[in-house]
Amino acid sequence: MSTSNFKAEFLGGARAGVPVVLGFIPVGIAFGIMARQAGFEIWQTCGFSVFVYAGASQMMTVGMYAQGASIIAMVLATFLLNFRHLIMSTCVFERIKESSFKQKLIAGFGVTDESFALFTTEQEERCTIAYFIGMNCVMYTSWNVGTFIGAIASDFLPVIITASLGIALYAMFIGLLVPNLTNNFRLGLLVILTAICNTVLSQLMPPSWALIISTLVCAFIGVFTVDLDSKEECADE
Repeated sequence: MSTSNFKAEFLGGARAGVPVVLGFIPVGIAFGIMARQAGFEIWQTCGFSVFVYAGASQMMTVGMYAQGASIIAMVLATFLLNFRHLIMSTCVFERIKESSFKQKLIAGFGVTDESFALFTTEQEERCTIAYFIGMNCVMYTSWNVGTFIGAIASDFLPVIITASLGIALYAMFIGLLVPNLTNNFRLGLLVILTAICNTVLSQLMPPSWALIISTLVCAFIGVFTVDLDSKEECADE
């Protein structure tokens, strides 16, 4: 690929990622504030976003840390929440044209729900490694900018504001969940069952392990009871 083509495709991907900035910066700010409230230093908070870059998983981990969860519980919960990325990354890799294995591995770091949705619905001729990297540079930068702002602002914002931003975690999960519940009654029931299971188990064991067990048990049930919408599968264009 020539330098001019790479630049043009990179800029095209960057433009495609701009709308996501409007969501990433506010949620990144919320994460930065939550991490600082949980006891993280500014450099630890920013480093979390730089090296992990996992959005909802970062916020969940910070919440579990604040509750005193063990390292094992946090790692296992993060693995379960991010397991979907194995499938998402496979779909992205299949669409990326004319790229090496190493390039695809690097691109895999930038696979998020948002980049996956944008890239897998893009026209096939635009699905290049340069386009995907351009898109993710914008998203990755905005997430880290938001984290930095939140980490710094936590020392200056009124308590009532920083406390109210704690709902960002729940808003993010709802945002991920609701689109998948459309026209899928069984999946909705499974979500309710998971919430009930987690609530009951939280009365009997640490909340972090209640979350993990309820997720595993209800996911196992879902394998046999829920038919996923075909839209959730890899797009074949």
